[in-house]
Amino acid sequence: MVDDDAAIRRTLIAELSTAGYETSEAQNGAEALRLFENNPPGLILTDLAMPESDGFALIAAVRKLAKTPILVLSVRAGDTDKIRALDLGADDYVVKPFSIQELLARVRAQLRRSLDEEAPAPLEFPGLSVDRERRRVVQDGREIRLTPTEFSILELLATLAGKPVTIRQIIGRVWHGAAGTTPDAVRVHVGSLRRKIEPDPSRPRYIITEPWIGYRFVAEPLGSAQATS
Repeated sequence: MVDDDAAIRRTLIAELSTAGYETSEAQNGAEALRLFENNPPGLILTDLAMPESDGFALIAAVRKLAKTPILVLSVRAGDTDKIRALDLGADDYVVKPFSIQELLARVRAQLRRSLDEEAPAPLEFPGLSVDRERRRVVQDGREIRLTPTEFSILELLATLAGKPVTIRQIIGRVWHGAAGTTPDAVRVHVGSLRRKIEPDPSRPRYIITEPWIGYRFVAEPLGSAQATS
């Protein structure tokens, strides 16, 4: 439960506890993100307007790490804020004031949807495994430590293996189109990713550059050759 108003936090936590939910609290997005990284919850309820780090920043940061359901609770009823929050990765948006019963129904719906979703299958390539659920990468038997941004880029490229992915697509999917994100930022992160996963970064085996376009993941998924033969 993320809100800078302590009275709202106390009221909602009491209602959630009565409904059987164990709840932790934070007063801004930065504090919530630290709690999330230490002990990921099953669902996030967050306000938008908060000091230090607002709800928009929290949604974007969490979406780089996980698919945890995010339900926005805000007095902002305008379409602009709703669209921005949903585009950043929020799953639902409730305008204050709202009834507790409606909120609990939406919480139940998001948790059901989260539990019903099948875990994505690992992406397996010659010498490289990308476990999307556990966010683990193994290259030739050794685990590779990637930053959240590097993992998101690798996941995107590997999911679209064989297809060119533009710089604009990467900024849109990984940075959620955040203002100020430049092609140079993408190149820096891809360079760091290559140094970690490529046997020889100067001669990429997995991620090649598509001049004037972006990048392409070229390794053939394991099992594809047998499937086509």
